[in-house]
Amino acid sequence: MKSPPFLSPCLSWKRVVGVFFLPFVLSAFAPRFKQEENLMRGRAHPPQPRFNWSHLTPLELKNRSVGLGTASTGRGKPHFTLEGHKFLIFGGSIHYFRVPREYWRDRLLKLKACGFNTVTTAFVLMAAEIGLWVILRPGPYICSEMDLGGLPSWLLRDPRLLLRTTNKGFTEAVEKYFDHLIPRVIPLQYRQGGPVIAVQVENEYGSFNKDKTYMPYLHKALLGRGIVELLLTSDGEKNVLSGHTKGVLAAINLQKVHTNTFSQLREVQRDKPLLVMEYWVGWFDRWGDKHHVKDAKEVERAVSEFIKYEISFNVYMFHGGTNFGFMNGATYFGKHTGIVTSYDYDAVLTEAGDYTEKYFKLQKLFESVSATPLPQVPKLTPKAVYPPMRPSLYLPLWDALSYLNEPVRSHQPVNMENLPINNGSGQSYGLVLYEKSICSGGRLCAHAHDMAQVFLDETMIGILNENNKDLHIPELRDCRYLRILVENQGRVNFSWQIQNEQKGITGSVSINNSSLEGFTIYSLEMKMSFFERLRSATWKPVPESHRGPAFYRGTLKAGPSPKDTFLSLLNWNYGFVFINGRNLGRYWNIGPQKTLYLPGVWLHPEDNEVILFEKMLSGSDIKSTDKPML
Repeated sequence: MKSPPFLSPCLSWKRVVGVFFLPFVLSAFAPRFKQEENLMRGRAHPPQPRFNWSHLTPLELKNRSVGLGTASTGRGKPHFTLEGHKFLIFGGSIHYFRVPREYWRDRLLKLKACGFNTVTTAFVLMAAEIGLWVILRPGPYICSEMDLGGLPSWLLRDPRLLLRTTNKGFTEAVEKYFDHLIPRVIPLQYRQGGPVIAVQVENEYGSFNKDKTYMPYLHKALLGRGIVELLLTSDGEKNVLSGHTKGVLAAINLQKVHTNTFSQLREVQRDKPLLVMEYWVGWFDRWGDKHHVKDAKEVERAVSEFIKYEISFNVYMFHGGTNFGFMNGATYFGKHTGIVTSYDYDAVLTEAGDYTEKYFKLQKLFESVSATPLPQVPKLTPKAVYPPMRPSLYLPLWDALSYLNEPVRSHQPVNMENLPINNGSGQSYGLVLYEKSICSGGRLCAHAHDMAQVFLDETMIGILNENNKDLHIPELRDCRYLRILVENQGRVNFSWQIQNEQKGITGSVSINNSSLEGFTIYSLEMKMSFFERLRSATWKPVPESHRGPAFYRGTLKAGPSPKDTFLSLLNWNYGFVFINGRNLGRYWNIGPQKTLYLPGVWLHPEDNEVILFEKMLSGSDIKSTDKPML
């Protein structure tokens, strides 16, 4: 689930528009679905049977021999089976990496209490304890609006390495990853007594489709390492043919259903049950764009129709969570645009795990088709509003450089991924500062990704980005420091553009077409160890106003029992918030997001250190609220 809808003609499969009512769509499957014909002709629909899967849970099903499979009874339509019993997948997606570990159980319990029977995630053992089946989506590419689609940035160090292909460099990395991961998955499979009933092969490869041998290679790699449960692929409606792999169940991703939604799926497997692997109940937001919402009644209608026509489905997202730190991805449609910090997604649960109208509508729907009572709904996670705080101390970036790790000295600029740090894996996230003494002005040219602030000593003179690769440096009377501070605003997570997502300065830096040489390069990864060292710096009282990049420090008083809250930084401009050394993510006054989610489990009783890294211009106070502004 990736590119924003209604934005790109080359990704038009995401623009599923048209009539939503499934009876008209599914008539193409006749005579498999007689119920649709009845409904189309105004005939009464048979009463919906109640499902009783109480004996088909990880906790109850002890004697196992046949995992998730497919079957067709005579002239009836194909369906899923679990241990030989007819089974429908009621799935919901939760990204464990976007949720504080302390809240994992709460989110899974809420999924179960809503009426779902399956989770697509990676906290496998905890899901089994709660009574949920698991569909594992191990990648290696997962997209999910994450930086580089979840692939490690060190893969970009070698320009000859081709991502998501059978290129030798990439497959060597995949082999190491699978050799590390899959042995841990084997005992968690259904037939080994675990909750994993299916495993997805990569993700939406049909829209990428650069190597016909890649998906069969991954299929073989999983089988060869001992994956025995059902394997599936997941693609948009117009990319099923190019993303499907022989011997693997094809599933579909969609936002709405129209007349031809299932046409390609029908071509590759007429005798298999339908699985909507991603039914998008909302959408992600991008900086400078609007906040996306989807009507709860529309979601309720869609899921009701899925159940009526016995279509298995997975809700994306049941709970979206937060792009903490620097994990957010980006889109590229002629312009690089980062995903916001919140991954609320207008999902079934909010970013903070609270209930929504969608939750209660789906719960009521699932309850109406369940032969057994649903579990009790967990209590809400309490929220708090804390006293406003104003940072009392600040430290300009230039005064903090001595607290960073030893800088790299290089003849030419080096992009972020190729810096000789972190045991040869380079820098993944954050910012990088390039420093060079110059003695004359002129036309500065540099390719900076994604956004670069250019300084003479400590004074900003302009900004470079993908659309603005040069600026004028005034004539100098004395030699000055040229400083270029470049931020990775998130690597693109979808399309072939992922191949070109090196960050920092790529290529040379020149003034009047004369290349500059001899750079000092500082890596600003903003790790917790850096903030520990920074505490010993000589901080200064905050002035009335400060222009330029600086750290601002204050104290949030949380009382004896810290609770969740949302930080409001409406009079600040652009930067990052760190609470007790943890990176909450990016804030930016262009919106749409106006608050940052702060989990109470990350707060200490009473005093908590708050550090803002503001890149542009200082603000005043920092407020908190018990309601998000997205």
